[in-house]
Amino acid sequence: MNKDSKKYYAILSALLFFFFFTWSSSFSLVSIWLNQYVGLKATDTGLIFSAISLIALCAQPLYGFIQDKLGLRKNLLLVIAVLLILSGPFFLGFASILRWNIFVGSILGGLYVGMTFNAGIGVLESYTERVSRIRGFEYGRARMWGSLGWASATFIAGHNINIDPNYNFVMASISGVVFLILLALLKTDKSDAFNQLEHGKTSAITIKDALNLLSLPRFWALILFVIGTCVYGVYDQQFPVFFSSQFATLQQGNEMYGYLNSLQVFLEAGGMFIAPFLVNKIGAKNGLLLASSVMAARIIGSGLVEGPVLISCMKLLHAVELPILLISIFKYNSQHFDKRLSSTLYLVGFQCVSSIVATLLSPLAGYGYDHYGFAPTYMVMGCIVIGTTLLSAVFLRSDAKALLPLDGLQHEDQNKAQPI
Repeated sequence: MNKDSKKYYAILSALLFFFFFTWSSSFSLVSIWLNQYVGLKATDTGLIFSAISLIALCAQPLYGFIQDKLGLRKNLLLVIAVLLILSGPFFLGFASILRWNIFVGSILGGLYVGMTFNAGIGVLESYTERVSRIRGFEYGRARMWGSLGWASATFIAGHNINIDPNYNFVMASISGVVFLILLALLKTDKSDAFNQLEHGKTSAITIKDALNLLSLPRFWALILFVIGTCVYGVYDQQFPVFFSSQFATLQQGNEMYGYLNSLQVFLEAGGMFIAPFLVNKIGAKNGLLLASSVMAARIIGSGLVEGPVLISCMKLLHAVELPILLISIFKYNSQHFDKRLSSTLYLVGFQCVSSIVATLLSPLAGYGYDHYGFAPTYMVMGCIVIGTTLLSAVFLRSDAKALLPLDGLQHEDQNKAQPI
């Protein structure tokens, strides 16, 4: 990397670090907080997560289209920075709202968390991936710092939650302030200059361009794959409660989960460094299928094994699966779709579909935990992932069918009649 590329890599890596630090500080142990401090049952917690996913579902397509229109302008990221700073005050008052009315609290929680974290991360990740292609550095190496930010915050949060959970929320707001300062230091060229550098043209993105994705069979093949893989988000929602129950006291379980989650995400950061080499070797499609296979093994394994040690081993497989999944999804999208729609594709084709599945499955998962237990519910989730993985092996496009690096929309039109 030249000096200019190193500067972009450093600032974007730091932005990812503090975004995830804020997110983890306020939300990594939220299911434990809701269960032990607010007093909610798993079904109620599932309702909150469903509301978060529903709001994110509405925000993600809008965020994606806006960011594609903005190119590399920072307007939307500045809005997200302000929301990050407000994370502390929001969660400090959230418990009182939930105790007063669970439905009102779920809606407000869905609005804030969905727009700030669940939709906001897609904007930052797709922005970083676009700059990485233009400036010549690996996206995975920048995203690695996001994992380190999450791990660092979770390590501290596991201690704080047994002392005073509010410490975590204050820590989140301080991290949000640092994010805003770093964002102010990020200087970008005019968006048209970047668009021309990347695509050889300056044509603006239109709603028609985005809607054109819906007519492509390969887009729906991608959606089918994502439906299965995003089950991991539902699995993770209340896993801390399940894990904490494996110990003599909940306090010990809370602290041990903080350690486990930190270890997992530190390993995940190492995976982000290695994953680009693996995905370049086996191809984007095979990378997606490998990630979903590991995911199925992790979820089903969690329902089969017993005791904190073996359950921890299952959880740590996430550090293998997620880096391969994220690197593969960006490479797959850049190979088979118009690169100018990278944010829309990621936020709609991956994040938005994840929100739809989470909206539908979160209450059902909560009901399953309350009435049948964690292990049987995990078995059902794992079977869903196996089914979509097998179908995706047939319907996802191979790397050999990648679009030529010319005008994206021209090739979109030429390839409409081609098989998936």
